Amino acid sequence: MNFRLVPIHQARDRRVGVIDIGSNSIRLVVYERLNRVPVPVINEKVLCGLGRDLTRTGCLNPEGVTRALENLARFKALLYAMEVDHVDVLATAAVREAADGDTFVTAVKRGSDLDVSVISGAEEARLSAMGVLCGNPGADGVMGDLGGGSLELVGLDRGEVGEQQVTLPLGPFQLMTVDGGARGIRKRIAEQLDAQSWLGRYRNRRFYAVGGSWRSLARVEMEQRQHLLRIVHQYAVPAREIEQLASVIGRQQKASLERLGGVSRRRLETLPYGALVMEALIERLRPIEVVFSAYGLREGHLFDLLSPEERARDPLLQACADVAARLDRFGHAERSADWVAPLFRNETLEQARLRLACGLLSDISWGEHPDYRAQHAMMRALRMPVPGMTHRERAYLAAALHARYGGAAVMDPAIPALLTDEDSAQANLLGLGLRLAHTLTGGASCLLDRTWLERDDGAMRLVIAEDLASLAGDVVRRRVEAVAKAINLSGDIVLGGTTKAAAS
Repeated sequence: MNFRLVPIHQARDRRVGVIDIGSNSIRLVVYERLNRVPVPVINEKVLCGLGRDLTRTGCLNPEGVTRALENLARFKALLYAMEVDHVDVLATAAVREAADGDTFVTAVKRGSDLDVSVISGAEEARLSAMGVLCGNPGADGVMGDLGGGSLELVGLDRGEVGEQQVTLPLGPFQLMTVDGGARGIRKRIAEQLDAQSWLGRYRNRRFYAVGGSWRSLARVEMEQRQHLLRIVHQYAVPAREIEQLASVIGRQQKASLERLGGVSRRRLETLPYGALVMEALIERLRPIEVVFSAYGLREGHLFDLLSPEERARDPLLQACADVAARLDRFGHAERSADWVAPLFRNETLEQARLRLACGLLSDISWGEHPDYRAQHAMMRALRMPVPGMTHRERAYLAAALHARYGGAAVMDPAIPALLTDEDSAQANLLGLGLRLAHTLTGGASCLLDRTWLERDDGAMRLVIAEDLASLAGDVVRRRVEAVAKAINLSGDIVLGGTTKAAAS
């Protein structure tokens, strides 16, 4: 079985894979294509524990090596069957630091025909930071990626990777060997972090948490708070709440931790150590909130391969445009967002961005059964596996699309829980406006050029070109009245010129 491999620039429109060989886990992710928004086709993780004995023996864990080689062979077979044309294999702290790391790399090549790139600590830190920026373009604060064998810390300055980047021996497998129990571990963590004087310059910003142990911590916090949207990516929590939870978990024994909800049994071993590191970082950074990121090294690696122009694109709008390219019947769904713009006064940039995103998604459910279109659109927006939006923004889009399809389904309880009354009203108006646009035109964008909305202090009007007067049927009138009612205005349909430009 010869593995087909082409340079990344030749595989841009084909599936690409990344294998991350970490100290605790190895993971294969195959992406649809190299894109601003990496969409996984398959995502498989195996906890091998390669770095479990590294501090004590200086070598990789033998059982972990066997498990890793077996699963890498499986990954190779999957890649071949899926016709993946390019795969990058990245090894981090354990392989980098082990005396037998080179032997392991040779064994991987011999057994799976995969070329392993062992990246430096500085490069691991930079790529993890790039991953955070891929999912959160304006990130500002400190990124921390806690792997099994190391902690990477990088300063982030308003969407740019800062000059300060460091790798510290504070992974759970390192801390497991520290004498003196929790007190000794806290002392070791404090010694390492206190040597990083640059952290003080990032106080009172945000801390962006990457890594499996911290994702588990986020799931515990969600369970404790009964947070209704169980998506770790972009889950933002006031730092004091995470600090309190981390302090409690860092003191727990395994038997107590087993009663926690939301954590796999294999993660329970490393969770207390991750909690102790988190507690110490919050104590020093005093961030306003902790933002958990599902994007890290792998996504950062792909993000790094894009051109500056591609990296500059808004990930949410790019993701919505990709969905529209597949599901929009007429190929111009974004124009409906411009069509409803007159409904909104004093619109912020954030609101305009969400209006465009919702316009791109406004034809998302046309192929579903009519009785389930509202439910499908709502849940699709709420749970889209894409970066670039907060939990609140997910809820906003879901509420708007729920209204766009008539609101026949019961709204998911996570939506009102995440939105203010003003958000809910704005999203409802957006959805009703898009519903009017699609009812009026059937989704045919050519008709949007010859119909338009006007709003003043007394009324909301739908203006229709005179030769299209027949479009103003009973259903359209009901839609106009619904939109007007949402902003406490009277609604009317009037005939105007041939186009909006001509009428003005």
